Amino acid sequence: MAPVSFVYIAAVALFTSVAAVSDWRTRRLPNWLTVSAFVAALVTHTVTGGLSGLGFSLLGFATGFGILLVMWLIGGGGGGDVKLMGALGAWLGARFTLYVFIASGALAAIATAARLLVGMFSQGAWFARRFLAAGSAGRPDGRGHRRDHAGSAHSGRRRILPFAVPVAMATWLVLAFAWKNAVLPW
Repeated sequence: MAPVSFVYIAAVALFTSVAAVSDWRTRRLPNWLTVSAFVAALVTHTVTGGLSGLGFSLLGFATGFGILLVMWLIGGGGGGDVKLMGALGAWLGARFTLYVFIASGALAAIATAARLLVGMFSQGAWFARRFLAAGSAGRPDGRGHRRDHAGSAHSGRRRILPFAVPVAMATWLVLAFAWKNAVLPW
């Protein structure tokens, strides 16, 4: 493995690890982390690849940021998640950012299904109904009233994993596969 590839992998692994721990503990991704990772990616790719490296990084940023921005706009994530994927995209480029997004979605779905099954076996079938109903915050009930107060107390519990955790795991898997098959993006 080339020394440059090792530096990139180490930087991405460190960034995603810190993001996962921060999101797990606080359910927040701080700006100092995401913005500094984005700037580091831009500088690194520009220094090592010139204008084509800068373009690679900006296209990756646009891909990660754009996908999560759409999801955030429809209520499927937080602002920190958008910045996380943007910064990660700046490191990985557009193609690998898409791979990470798809793999993280699959990992999050597996974790959710496992949590539902464990909850149903340990607490009964009512657990699944309560878990799934927790996502109804803000939607009108049958009488046209909004369920903000009742649903908001449960909506935080509905998310099994903070988004940075499956993103970090997916990133590590994608990079391990790319390294094994000698198709790293750098």
